[in-house]
Amino acid sequence: MIADDDPGIVDAIEMLLEFEGYQVTTTGDGADVLDLKDELPDLLLLDIWMSGEDGRDICKKLKQLETTKNIPVIMISASRDIKESAMAAGADDFLAKPFEMNELLDKIKNLT
Repeated sequence: MIADDDPGIVDAIEMLLEFEGYQVTTTGDGADVLDLKDELPDLLLLDIWMSGEDGRDICKKLKQLETTKNIPVIMISASRDIKESAMAAGADDFLAKPFEMNELLDKIKNLT
């Protein structure tokens, strides 16, 4: 699942991942991520700066819930300076924008 409020980034990542054989769902709303119940993603790409929600807060909440605590989370951000706070929030990995698509694919493969 990709959670990012930038449609251009979502489209680019979604196309790449689908080309690589992944089944992808997307959302531009952080609240949707917290409403996950039935079909849980195998991995979550979560933007730190989303409208209305801080991705770090979303990550903390997911990691506290029994049903979602084991979902790997890769946090993405345009700011390289907040990697530590992303990891402290429970993220399994971090990727600074702009990033190379191969770097993203490597991180996904390492966590799935």
